[in-house]
Amino acid sequence: MKPCRNSGPDKSKLNPWRLKRATRAVENGGVIAYPTEAVMGLGCSPWNKAAVVRILRLKRRRPGKGLIVVASSPAQLSNLVDFSKAAAQEALWASWPGPFTWIVPARPDAPRWLRGRGAGLAVRVSAHPIVRQLCEAAGPLISTSANPSGCPPARTRPQARAYFGKRLDDYVPGPLGERRVFDGGDPFRPPIAGGHIAVAGLGARDEDGGRPDTGLVLRLR
Repeated sequence: MKPCRNSGPDKSKLNPWRLKRATRAVENGGVIAYPTEAVMGLGCSPWNKAAVVRILRLKRRRPGKGLIVVASSPAQLSNLVDFSKAAAQEALWASWPGPFTWIVPARPDAPRWLRGRGAGLAVRVSAHPIVRQLCEAAGPLISTSANPSGCPPARTRPQARAYFGKRLDDYVPGPLGERRVFDGGDPFRPPIAGGHIAVAGLGARDEDGGRPDTGLVLRLR
């Protein structure tokens, strides 16, 4: 008879104590580092202007670039973007939850500090289990790569801590998600219903010297 194996804790999810600590930091206006689909991200409540400004200063990022908001469901984004005014809706719904970030028309009252100079807002419904846990507990989060402008994005907690030290309120543990990289030089047909999608930002470099945050950026137009 083979002995039973203890596989240990599930590292793809946060334990209750860890989740409560990160949630409390966000609810108190803090900034956290957390694992996303491809890199460590910096996050805070998108409704907290002071926390968003703090992230921009930590990254030395210009506010006009706008930021990505990640959620666990489309309902969490309904106060920020107007899905009814977006084209290619079939492709959008088929791609979520997943690593796809879409630029969707922002609602008139969506905070200006989120969308920068654009009329749209970059949003994603994530399939990453830890991102989903955080959003279900604390609400939607800012999602921007954990690195100062001009430096490579952190891919581990120690790398994020080396960048920001005690200037963050929590460093959430956990693995990154499955990274998916596509060439943006040609129209992209994803493995979902809806055919070709207009693509914006693929292959382009943002002011941090890398891809615009953690995933594929698609524009609804």
